[in-house]
Amino acid sequence: MTLTLPDGTAAPADAARDLSALFDPASVAVIGASNDQTKYGNWIAVQALRGDRRRPVHLVNRRGEPVLGRPVHRRAVDAPGGVDLAVIAVPAAGFADAVDDALAAGARAIVGITAGFAELGEEGRQRESALAARIRQAGAVLLGPNCLGVLDTTSGLRLASNDMPAGPVGFISQSGNMALELGRHLERDGLGFSRFASLGNQADLTAADLIHGYTAHDGTELIALYCEDFGDGRAFARAAADAVGAGKPVVLLTVGAGQASMRGARSHTGALTSDLAVIDAACRAAGVDRVASVAELAHLLGALHRNRRGGGRRVAVIADGGGHASLASDLAEAHGLVVPEFGASLTSALAAELPPSAGTTNPVDLAGAGEQDITSFGRVLDLALSADEVDAVLVTGYFGGYGGYGEALANAERATARVMAEHVRAHGKPVAVHTMYAERPAATELKDQGVCVFGAVEHAAGVLGRIAERSERPAPRVPALPNPAAPATADDYWTARELLRNVGLPFPAARLVHTEDEAATAAREIGGPVVLKAMGLLHKSDAGGVALGLADETGVRAAHADMTRRLAPPGYCVEAMADTTDGVELIVGVRRDPRFGPVALVGLGGVFTEVLRDVRLALAPVTAAEAESLLARLTAAPLLHGTRGRPAVDVAAAARAVEAITAVAAAHPEIDELEVNPLLVTPEGCLGLDARLVLGS
Repeated sequence: MTLTLPDGTAAPADAARDLSALFDPASVAVIGASNDQTKYGNWIAVQALRGDRRRPVHLVNRRGEPVLGRPVHRRAVDAPGGVDLAVIAVPAAGFADAVDDALAAGARAIVGITAGFAELGEEGRQRESALAARIRQAGAVLLGPNCLGVLDTTSGLRLASNDMPAGPVGFISQSGNMALELGRHLERDGLGFSRFASLGNQADLTAADLIHGYTAHDGTELIALYCEDFGDGRAFARAAADAVGAGKPVVLLTVGAGQASMRGARSHTGALTSDLAVIDAACRAAGVDRVASVAELAHLLGALHRNRRGGGRRVAVIADGGGHASLASDLAEAHGLVVPEFGASLTSALAAELPPSAGTTNPVDLAGAGEQDITSFGRVLDLALSADEVDAVLVTGYFGGYGGYGEALANAERATARVMAEHVRAHGKPVAVHTMYAERPAATELKDQGVCVFGAVEHAAGVLGRIAERSERPAPRVPALPNPAAPATADDYWTARELLRNVGLPFPAARLVHTEDEAATAAREIGGPVVLKAMGLLHKSDAGGVALGLADETGVRAAHADMTRRLAPPGYCVEAMADTTDGVELIVGVRRDPRFGPVALVGLGGVFTEVLRDVRLALAPVTAAEAESLLARLTAAPLLHGTRGRPAVDVAAAARAVEAITAVAAAHPEIDELEVNPLLVTPEGCLGLDARLVLGS
């Protein structure tokens, strides 16, 4: 996909924009500065003046009255030395004039706080596009409009309505409240923002542009997003993949679980590819972690800040109570982790450190050892981390609360926390500590020493599960789209069949016919049982446009006459009846998403596809290796490898078919949906038994 600019021209989706004036400007002007504490012009002016020791800050309003006790200019062009970055917080009617003023003052970046553009309808969208084009033509960039500001704590730039904590996280958001909530979570965890940018309407700068800028920013260690509109989704995915490849994790919070945009879907593929499923496919391609809440976003960012060295799925659970031990073990397994029984050597070593009543086989129950000898936590953690059979450790329960029993135990608990942190650093394996007392001194000591601490055990288990899953991911790969092929001009079964057959996907022998006599002749020439399919119907089976197992010419003639009477189709396909014995029916489809382009779907096929909904998605085109991975993730995957006396089918042939189908769809931008259902996979190979395509309107 190519990004279409507001002026109608095309620009390379991956072209990096110069964002230096947006995040580290030489000077700032707040146009619309105000003394009214209910207005953004006041809030942003207050924050801007906090950085006036780093750069000149010019306050601008038409009345020329002092603001916050500071002199103002009536126009930005009156500011001595010019303006590098202009923040515009004026009513929509005055926004265009303010833009002209800012550009005349030399602004290389503009932040549009003003609302009242594309969010109001087509007329507003046209005005917004014209302004964005004007700003681009002047060589500047626009953030917004309808945004909430920008912040860079590494350059001392604070041009958002609220103060936010400093730290290693670069945040991009379409919601100001999300930024404020995330900031509160991060601050409690000793973290904060390196940069924050409010996307607004993305009339010019997009999420992809900002990700590129954050990737190149030395002060940003992790990139987080709250995004509802991805614009050019492929550009977003490519930018995120570049960030992940550069060692900067990208974590996304989004919405879109609904089916509203799929109401017009005209095939099984369309009905099964929800917005959120498509976003997940893009995230997998780009190596992005998607989360479901602000709290989960904050927890994962904190964990990735403290440990990105990866870890496997075998987790040791250490608890100081049987209930916490059992609950944590269940939660760990629910998050894809394994709580293996320890071998004799580790079990014996643990038993030597703990009371006779302790559990030592995993989970480990200290059984009161905390009260008797708080230092046992450190020794048990060291033993678990030292074991080759352990990839990660989950500590859960009361640790952090023992200090409440007296000063001596409080001091010992804090000292033990430091020892535990030393073991975590020495072994380099992921460790998550859940404590009922996450704000007490020992827990704070653990956090200060770089250990992940959680107030809920489910959060601790979830983070360890995520870290384990991350260690198994392939390198990010967002597939490139091929050059467009000669467009398809018809949308019937025969066109779809031949389009796919020409790239090597086998179909049964067939003839395209119109009359009853032609159908009978075709059946005789093909030989054996045949299928008669009516052309011009999207869902032929549902409409009664398919007759199976026609053994002779008489049957073919009867079926032809019946369909002609009921359906009056423009033509028919007479096709050899396939032997489905020992075969597995799959569905392979591609839908062209308006944001992310062609999206491939692979799943269990046949007439119950939409009932079973056993499907997996990926950005198209997919390679054969990626197709095998998709097939392996199906719930029905065991059917492909033989079960209950059935032979294994040729998975490699199925994967090659998926590769071919998705390549065709990706090369035909005029095709909205392309589907083979069923694709019959047998021990000898695969065969397309039906195909459909939907052309764009």
